[in-house]
Formats: sequence, structure tokens, C-alpha cells
Amino acid sequence: MLVNDLPAFDHTVTERFLRYVAVDTQSDPDSMATPSTAGQKDLGRLLVAELQDLGLTDVELDGNGYLYATIPSTSPKTVPVICFCSHMDTSPDCPGANVKPQIVRGYRGGDIPLPGDPNEVIRADEHPDLRDQIGNDIITSDGTTLLGADNKAGLAEIVDAARYLVAHPQIPHGTIKILFTPDEEIGRGVDKVDLARLGADVAYTVDGEVRGSIEDETFSADAVTVTIHGISAHPGFAKGKMENAIKIAARIIDALPKDGFSPETTAGREGFLHPRHVEANLERATLAFLLRDFSEEGLRQQEAMLRAIVGEAMRGFPRSSCEIEVQQQYRNMKAVLDRHPVVVENAMEAIRRAGIEPVRGSIRGGTDGARLSFMGLPCPNIFAGEHAFHSRREWVSVQDMQKAVATIVHLAMIFEERA
Repeated sequence: MLVNDLPAFDHTVTERFLRYVAVDTQSDPDSMATPSTAGQKDLGRLLVAELQDLGLTDVELDGNGYLYATIPSTSPKTVPVICFCSHMDTSPDCPGANVKPQIVRGYRGGDIPLPGDPNEVIRADEHPDLRDQIGNDIITSDGTTLLGADNKAGLAEIVDAARYLVAHPQIPHGTIKILFTPDEEIGRGVDKVDLARLGADVAYTVDGEVRGSIEDETFSADAVTVTIHGISAHPGFAKGKMENAIKIAARIIDALPKDGFSPETTAGREGFLHPRHVEANLERATLAFLLRDFSEEGLRQQEAMLRAIVGEAMRGFPRSSCEIEVQQQYRNMKAVLDRHPVVVENAMEAIRRAGIEPVRGSIRGGTDGARLSFMGLPCPNIFAGEHAFHSRREWVSVQDMQKAVATIVHLAMIFEERA
């Protein structure tokens, strides 16, 4: 049994990460293709080549942009098959093409200016996690784009861990599966995953933030679309006739809570009701909302609140009409993971063996893991080290990525050890 006597790590995670962020993989919510953008398959082909160069023969990038690979078992035991999963796309919420990374070596504290845009500064008082990075090497973009650590840090960490395990066959572990998905950022990350092809018993997304974090809980999520049908008339002859759908939409938005129930006013375990898109003309307006809460009861309360706000706005426009459509997106994975406590316990032990104190937390969002869990594959989220994701001020620490690699290796060993 190897626990504290592992061969020395000789990391390639940083070099891999810098290669991956050079490929534009922003997903596109308006595209009906899978993957939604061609760049995701470009990165997938690069990853296939790297995994094959490691000596893995069971590597496939399918027609939908899902990458599957296998690291064969080195153990005579029957060990649960573990999958490590990250997503290849980056967020469409911020520019993501032509990423120009910089490495701030031996960070000494204070603000980090981003050289491509003088208005973009990673301010230490706005990023308290930087306090734990003194002496470490911090990777950022130049401020004109996001960085792509969400989730290319996870990709690089999984590939580097695979390289390490293949290079040291004396390390005992069971069969390990790798899954890289497209379009996670637009909510389609596991829409077309082939779980039979994957063949895993448990899984971990490597897509978390703070060093040492293990997250076994997500928001539950619904999307709501409100469609308003106003009454059109010539504006010169509109008295008593026109009911302007734009004004109805404005009343709804204005009536939303000001001091709570929004992303900008909530934290921790507080949910929110978030208007994310409005498209309107005189005759028709469409409003798209996100509902988020850690409980389904909270979602129902938010839906009731929104229906009341819409109903009150519509009362002032008696000849207009509206429809409200609610679509379930994902549910809190804790309901599944609580039935499989060993999955989280093993991850916490792996984090400890990597020399970190585990931080158990909840995700104010969702991951592929939430949906995989409800598809029958228990899948908590472990840290990748990404911070300030979906923004030009995104950053990741080289040393945090290296700790994530060590955590993946230890996790594979723990499942074998306890089998």
C-alpha cells in the first residue's frame, strides 16, 4: 500500500492548461448543434492526441463532442470504476477568443493589474482567496478575455493525473474512466452522454473553486419564460386601444424584489429569482428568468412570487394576455449523494492525503455532476482551483492545480485500498 511514499510528482499541468486556453471553446446557447461550437471539438481532438500519447488506447471523441477514455486497472481486486469529468466549453458571458495568459510568479500580495486593459484589475480586497496564495504562481488573462480556468484547469489536472498514473504502474488503482463534456456552460453538458459507454460506478467533476473544496450540494434550478401579448395600434390613434407589451414587461421587472432574491443581493444558502433576458416590441414581449434555491420548496415559493408579480402587472392591461412556462433544469444532487456517503468520504480523505484540509461546501449553481447524479452516477464536485470564473478577472494558482492532480491520484488509490 502506497500512501505517503508516492513517486515524486513532476507536473505538466501548467503547460497543458496554457495549451488548452489557447483554443476558443465558448459555447453558444443559440446554436442547436452538439457541440454548440466547433472549437470544442478542436480541443477534443487535441485532448485525444495527448491521451493517446500517454499510451491510452481506449480514447474516443464521439460525434457529439464527448470524449471518453480509460486508464486500465493495476489492481487484482474488484474496485469500483471511478470517472473523473470536466467540461471543454467556456462561458459565453464574457469574451473568450484569443486568450493571452500571464503568469504572476511568486505572488507577493496586493492587486494584480491585467496588461491588456488598464480598467481590469484583480483587486485583493475583492478576491479574499488571494490571501492564501502568497508565494504561489497566479495565472490570469490579459484582461480582454476570460481565462478559461473554468473548466480547462480541470481538464489539465485530469490529464496530468492520468500521465502520472500511467507512468507509475506500481501505484495500485482500479479502472479509471475519463469523461470530457461539451456545452456544460449552457446547461447541455450531459444531454447526450452515453453512460453505458462510460461504464463507471461513481464520478467526480473537477470543477470547483477553493483549494481543498468538496461540494456535495447544488442549487435546484428551474427556468421560467413569461410571454406577454399586448395590443397594437397606430400611436397617433392609440388612446384607449394600445396596450404596450414593452411597458408591461417593464412593470414586471420593476416589481421584482430590490433587497433580496437576486444574484447581486444573495449569498450562501439564499436562493434567487433572476431575469436573464428580455426581448420586446409593442405587441409581444418575452422575459426569461432563472429560479435557484437549495430546496424545491424554495423554488415553488419563487415561482409563486413571480406569478403574483406578473398577475399584478397584467391587471393594468385587461385586454392583453400572457403565458408562463416553467422548465425544470436540474435538482440538488445532495438527495442522491446522501445515499452514497463513501463517495464524499473518500474524496475528503484524498484531499487530506494531498496535504490540504478539506472544505465541504455547496455550489451556488449547477454542474454536470448534478445531472449525472440523478442519472444514476453519484457525482460530487472537487476543486480545480478556478476563481472569478465567467469574468475577465478569472485566475487560477499553479500550486492549486498541482494539489488537484495529487488529490485525483490519491482518490484513485483510496478506492483500491478500501475495496
